[in-house]
Amino acid sequence: MLPESDTLDRRQALIRLLRLAGTGLGAAGLGFWLSERSSRPQPALAMNVQRSHTVAADPTLPDMAILQGDDPEQLTRQAIDELGGMRRFIGRGDVVLVKPNIGWDRTPEQAANTNPAVVAEVVRQCWNAGARRVIVTDVSCNDPRRCFQRSGIAAAAQRAGAEVILPDPAQFQDVDLQGEVLRNWPVFGPFLNADKIINLPIAKHHSLTGATLGMKNWYGILGGPRHQLHQKIHESLVDLAAFIRPTLTIIDCYRVLIRNGPTGGNLEDVVLKKSLVAGTAPVALDAYVAKAFWNLDVSSLPYLQMAADRGLGTYEFEKLRTRVKKLA
Repeated sequence: MLPESDTLDRRQALIRLLRLAGTGLGAAGLGFWLSERSSRPQPALAMNVQRSHTVAADPTLPDMAILQGDDPEQLTRQAIDELGGMRRFIGRGDVVLVKPNIGWDRTPEQAANTNPAVVAEVVRQCWNAGARRVIVTDVSCNDPRRCFQRSGIAAAAQRAGAEVILPDPAQFQDVDLQGEVLRNWPVFGPFLNADKIINLPIAKHHSLTGATLGMKNWYGILGGPRHQLHQKIHESLVDLAAFIRPTLTIIDCYRVLIRNGPTGGNLEDVVLKKSLVAGTAPVALDAYVAKAFWNLDVSSLPYLQMAADRGLGTYEFEKLRTRVKKLA
């Protein structure tokens, strides 16, 4: 157990890293080792859905990596290397689903969707690790064809060799999510059949929760009237996080939509942070980025406490083993 003063010092140091993005982190060796369908689903389906895609913990490796640099592809490669390399997460023959945010009819510069360069590099890393199939998909809020095309993600992912799948009404399956709020709900089929799932959200402002990060990105597995979930948004976020346990989470903080999210549109709302946060502790990653960019604590984001109470992980990011690097 860390002394309270030591814990607070590490917390403040981590928070400052992203707030000072673009002004330098100091020595490159800086690194604290701080972990609308109404039919009822078939009962057998919920029983057969793989609920966890995680890999075994390794106490010799970081739980979280914080990277800053000019090249989003290099940031992505280095973050994965810091966490043990993609072969730690992806095995030969795996079917891998890569889940960016492709929700909005926006360009990469508007920072409403995940940076396409980050997506493409993750796809390449999966192939290099021996994946049998790499799928990139999301259930968009705006027209999917426009979202996939205008975001630049479809083209970048295809160039990297991914299979890009647009949401198809025929591929949704009704599933009992076994949540406190989310019970019977249509889930996009590819998410039910993957061996590994990599979550690639973008860090941006959200008008209801203050920020939309990794756990909120799971709304993109659902069909049906998702807007109804906003009535109990924090509870639904935790239900989704309990249902989908990702293999790896990489939060794109290269361009950050700092206000007027989640749709954005005005370039004046975008701040160039040239950062990336990755790791195996999704709750803590959300807590860290929300605090660093929007000064949001667990008191402002009830879903973090709910997730911890349900055993999904700690929100105390300062207690994680953390590697920090600034790339030349």
